Amino acid sequence: MKAVSLLVILTGAVIFSAVSAIAQVPTPTPDDALRTFEVRLPVTVTEKKDLVAGLKRGDFAIFEDGVQQEVTFFTSDVTNPPVYVGVLMDTSPSTAGKLQFSREAAKNFIFTVTRLRKDKAAFMTFDHQIQLQQDFTDKLDLLDRAVDKVKKTGSQTALYDAVWTFTDEKLRGVPGRRVIVVITDGDDTFSRAELQDAIDIAQRTETTIFVISTKAGFLGSVPGVEAGTVKDKGDKDLVRMAEATGGQAFFSGDMTELERSFTRISKELQGQYIVTYRPANQTYDGRERKIEVRLTDKSLEKKYKIRTKESYRAIRDSLR
Repeated sequence: MKAVSLLVILTGAVIFSAVSAIAQVPTPTPDDALRTFEVRLPVTVTEKKDLVAGLKRGDFAIFEDGVQQEVTFFTSDVTNPPVYVGVLMDTSPSTAGKLQFSREAAKNFIFTVTRLRKDKAAFMTFDHQIQLQQDFTDKLDLLDRAVDKVKKTGSQTALYDAVWTFTDEKLRGVPGRRVIVVITDGDDTFSRAELQDAIDIAQRTETTIFVISTKAGFLGSVPGVEAGTVKDKGDKDLVRMAEATGGQAFFSGDMTELERSFTRISKELQGQYIVTYRPANQTYDGRERKIEVRLTDKSLEKKYKIRTKESYRAIRDSLR
C-alpha cells in the first residue's frame, strides 16, 4: 500500500508540475497584437577616410533579409540624440606594465568623445572581476578621479562578461545612443559569456562597440606584433565583435596613434545618421535577421562606404 500511495503521490506531482509549466507559458494578448517594434541603426557613411555629411532620409533604403523596409524615423548630426558611452578598461595581469598607459588612454578618450552638457560617460574595469568605477555622468573630474584610482590588476580577463554586464545593466534604459569602447590588450580568458553572447546583447540593445587594442603598444609588450595589424584569433574576435555591432576595432602602437583613434571615433559619433525602420515581419521568432543599408542613388554606392550593424535576433527586449 505504501508503494502504491507513493506512486500516486509522485504521479500527481508530475502532472501538477506539467500543468504549472504550461500555465507559465505566456499567451498572446490583444495588446501584443497591436504592439509593434522598430529597429534603430546608427549608420556611418565614408568616402575613403572622410565622413560624408548632408545625406537625407530619402537617400537611404533599408533591407531586412533582402526585403525593403519602411523607414519611420531619421536624424543626422544636427538632430542626433546624446551619446551614452561606457569605457571598459582591461585590468588583467598582462596590463600590469602599462596600466598608466591605459589610464591615460581612458581619460583622453572620455575627454575627446564627451560633448559638454550633452553626452555622458561611465567607466568600468574588468579582470577576473567586473567593477563599475563611475556611473554615467557628464562631469569629467569625476571620471578622471575614477580612472586614476585604478592601481591594481586582477588574475584573468572577463571581457565578454564585462560587455554583457554593462550593456544589460547600464545601457538598456538610457534615452540616447548606446556605445561601448573597450580598451584591452588580450584575449578573453575567464568569461561565462561567449563572443556571440556579447554580440547578441549589443545588437538587441542597439549598442555600438568600438575596440582599442593596446597589445602592440607600450613598452613593446608583444614582440614582433606591429601596430595596426590583426595577427591572431583574439584580434579577429575583437574585430568581429566591433563590426557586427556597427563599430570598428583599432590596433594602436602608441599614445599618438591612440589619440588619432579617439578622434576618429568622436567624429564618427558626431557625424552618424540614425535610421529607424519598422520590420514588416513583426513576430518575435528568435531568428537572426540580416540587415543591409543601401543608398538610393546607385551612382554613390561605389563612391561611398556604409557601415552599420549587420543583423539582429528578433527577441522581445525592454528598451526605452
